[in-house]
Amino acid sequence: MPGGEDRPGPSVRRTVRDAYGRRSPFASSVREPLARRLVPVVTSVRGYSRSRLQQDVVAGLTVAALALPAGMAYAELAGLPVTAGLYALLLPVLVYAGMGATRRGVIGPEGAVALLVASALGPLAVAGSAEYSTLAAALAIGVGCLFLVARLLHLGWLADYFSQSVLVGYISGVAVLMALGQLTKLTGVSSSLEGELRAAADTLLHLGDANVWTVAVGVVTLVILVVLPRFAPRVPAALVVVVLGVGVSWALDLQAHGVALTGPVPPGLPDLARPEVGADEIRSLVMPALAIFLVSFADAILIARSFAAKHRETVDADQELLAYGLASVASGFSHGMPIGASGSRTAVNDSMRATSQVSGFVAFSAIALILLVLTEPIQYLPSAVLGAVILVASLRLVEPAQWRALTRSSRAEVVIAAVTAVFVVTIGVLAAIAVAVVLSLVDVIRRMAAPEDAVLGWSEEDGRFADVRTRPDAVVTPGVVVYRLQGRLFFANAHFFKRRIWAAVDGAPRPVATVVLDAGGISGIDATAVDAVAEVHAGCLARNITLEVARATADLREHFDSTGLTDVIGAGHFHPTVVAAVAAATT
Repeated sequence: MPGGEDRPGPSVRRTVRDAYGRRSPFASSVREPLARRLVPVVTSVRGYSRSRLQQDVVAGLTVAALALPAGMAYAELAGLPVTAGLYALLLPVLVYAGMGATRRGVIGPEGAVALLVASALGPLAVAGSAEYSTLAAALAIGVGCLFLVARLLHLGWLADYFSQSVLVGYISGVAVLMALGQLTKLTGVSSSLEGELRAAADTLLHLGDANVWTVAVGVVTLVILVVLPRFAPRVPAALVVVVLGVGVSWALDLQAHGVALTGPVPPGLPDLARPEVGADEIRSLVMPALAIFLVSFADAILIARSFAAKHRETVDADQELLAYGLASVASGFSHGMPIGASGSRTAVNDSMRATSQVSGFVAFSAIALILLVLTEPIQYLPSAVLGAVILVASLRLVEPAQWRALTRSSRAEVVIAAVTAVFVVTIGVLAAIAVAVVLSLVDVIRRMAAPEDAVLGWSEEDGRFADVRTRPDAVVTPGVVVYRLQGRLFFANAHFFKRRIWAAVDGAPRPVATVVLDAGGISGIDATAVDAVAEVHAGCLARNITLEVARATADLREHFDSTGLTDVIGAGHFHPTVVAAVAAATT
């Protein structure tokens, strides 16, 4: 057969109708039950073991210990009572644990979302008032509805424009922001300046005002977090420092020494109710809801895919849209606040070796139990302990191996990653992602306008025609240039195609009598490209050169036939293999 392939024996032959029926060849032969598709945790716990349960329980408890004070802090940042942050850690976490597509993702109140809430609601109501809380709950429902609409429209494909370079740069930038944000907690020095960079610089300039006890707590916590995993890798270091922090703080009365603590946590669970807002208020929340949706969606997909790639898993973006939509609606109906993906707590969850969404159920159960009966101990947790845990988790987000992989792949991808990281730190998450996506699209256009191509020679070692640039021992047939182009041939690269063929002809070691176009890698062709091939053929005739076409696919031949290119080139100049085309040129 052409290409040297063996014909399958009778026992393995099946017609397309027998093999696929009416199913697409790209559709899975086994369709997952609806329950498993809508509730991914059902699939995650298949083959669940006692050891996995132990890991998930430890991870869930650790995440819960970190989420409680973080939820309170972000609620205050948004101008809301701390209860809004705590309630956003209940039903939303439960919903996402069951329906989220990523096994280790953690959601809840987040800094970027909290800032957007504050800027959106500030002009509409007094921060901390009942009206303000009602608007925040309505805003959460609005964001959830946008997620659900995006799911209905199958807009998960938008996440495909976040390339690997964007992922690496984004996570690196977020890691820097997370680390900078912990300086105040670790030193006890506050700053009134806006922006993480300015606030961090201001904190460093005033290190002389640092609280010695706060610094000591932070340093000891960092030492435990770094050293303990090396000597006892199975011991949950983050959970250990949280428990020790609460105990030491209570025993030594660290608050009396100026150490900032989490503070009192109101006990109890929320009631379910629809926030009462008018039509005018709903209209005023549309644009803020859209902004929060964009930030949350970008954040969620980037974080989910980053951690999924680390474990060689995939993430269904449409399922994430559904999970976030329902979780956001649940937050609004339970008097919570708009939520987002938590990169820091996801990092902690991953570092604690969580294996499934069960860790989310554990976190929900722990938070609910704490809110009911154990709120008093949490108030003694030093903020420096929380800051140290998040700092270590943020540093682990930056993986030098990923940057080295980008360097080996493409210099352009390194630039995109670096620009994304710098912009995340300097201009904000949403603007940085927009710039990064534009850079990615520009890079795609650049690649399409100059696709991979090669002049081929016969390689005895490979037993085929290979790129002469990578196979200097390849044999070049005198008077014959074999040219291969990979990818779609269309208006954006038609001039590149013509220019490269004539460059190959001019650079040939002997006068050229035949040009062989290896069309096996050409995936498609448009009208501009048809004209380009016709121009190449005309140019060959003018130079007394014969044009032969090898390995054209059935679709490509059909296109050549319908556009008249086959008649122009001549049906006898089409060959099933490059070997056959070269043989025709030398006989």
